[in-house]
Amino acid sequence: MTPNPALDAGEDPRVAAFEARIAAGESIEPKDWMPERYRKQLIRMMSQHAHSEVVGMLPEGNWITRAPSLRRKMSLIAKVQDEGGHGLYIYCGTETLGVDRQELVEQLLNGTAKYSSIFNYPTLSWADMGVIGWLVDGAAIVNQTILAKTSYGPYARAMIRICKEENFHKRQGYEIVATLAKGTPAQKAMVQDAVNRWWWPSLMMFGPSDTDSPNSGELLRWKVKRKTNDELRQRFVNLTIPQVQAVGLTVPDPDLRYDAATENWLFGPIDWAEFNEVIRGNGPCNKERLAARREAHEAGQWVREAATAYAAKHERRSTEAA
Repeated sequence: MTPNPALDAGEDPRVAAFEARIAAGESIEPKDWMPERYRKQLIRMMSQHAHSEVVGMLPEGNWITRAPSLRRKMSLIAKVQDEGGHGLYIYCGTETLGVDRQELVEQLLNGTAKYSSIFNYPTLSWADMGVIGWLVDGAAIVNQTILAKTSYGPYARAMIRICKEENFHKRQGYEIVATLAKGTPAQKAMVQDAVNRWWWPSLMMFGPSDTDSPNSGELLRWKVKRKTNDELRQRFVNLTIPQVQAVGLTVPDPDLRYDAATENWLFGPIDWAEFNEVIRGNGPCNKERLAARREAHEAGQWVREAATAYAAKHERRSTEAA
C-alpha cells in the first residue's frame, strides 16, 4: 500500500468510510482499505509485541535447568515454549499488513526496534520466576484482554488465544509465589525481595503516562487501543494489591493507599527517568538480551536454510507432478 498524505488527510471518501466503520465498532480485515498511518501504527505496535514475546523467553529460559523440581521444570519449559509461539503468532498477524517478517526480525537484531522494557531486568533467584509469572504476565493479561477487542481483526483474534495461555502463566507464577511466601523465613524473604525488584518495572510495562504518550491519542481514536496507559495501570494495581495481601507480602511503595471514594489503590510516583534509560538501551540487561538473540539467530541459520531448501524441493516436485 503506497502512502498518500492527501488520502490520509481526509480528502478521499475512503477515509470517511474507514472512520465510520471504526466508529461503528466494525473489525478491519487485511483486505480492507485502511489509511497508511493506521497500517504503520499497527505494524509498530504488533511487531513490538512480537519482539517482547521472543525476548521474554530469555530471562526465564535461564532458569529451566535450575528449577527446584521436575514439575517446575516442565511447567517452565511449557511457558517458555508458549511465549515463543506467541511471538510467531503475532509476527504472522503483522505479515497480513504487508510487511516481511525477516524485516521485523532484522530491526530487533540491529537494535532499532523496541520491545517491552520489563525484559531488560535480571532474574536473580528462583522467586523471580514466580513473580514474573504473577506480576509481568498479570500486567500483560490486563493489557491483552483489552487488545482482544482491538479494531484490527487478526490482532484481536490472536489475543483471544494468547490470553488463555497467559492466564495459565499467571496462575503458575502465583502458585510459586504463594508456596514461597508460606515457606521458610529465607524463602519468604527471597520472594519479598523479588516483589521489591519487579513491582515498579511491572507498572512501567504499560508505557509512559497519558500526558507523555505520543501514540495513544491516535490509537484510541482508531480503537486499536480501548483504554489509556494510565487506566490499564490503575486496573492492574487494583487487581494485584489484594493478591499481594493474600499471600502476606508487601509492595515497595510507602505512598500506597486505598481511596474509598474512587475505589482505587493510589500509588506513588513512577521513576520515568529509569524507564526512559531502559527504553534507550541502557537498562541492566539490554545488551545481554540482544546479544543472546543475535547469537540464537546466527546459530539457527542452518535450520532456515534447510527449511527453505525443503520448501523449494517440495514445490519443484509438485510442479513436475502437475
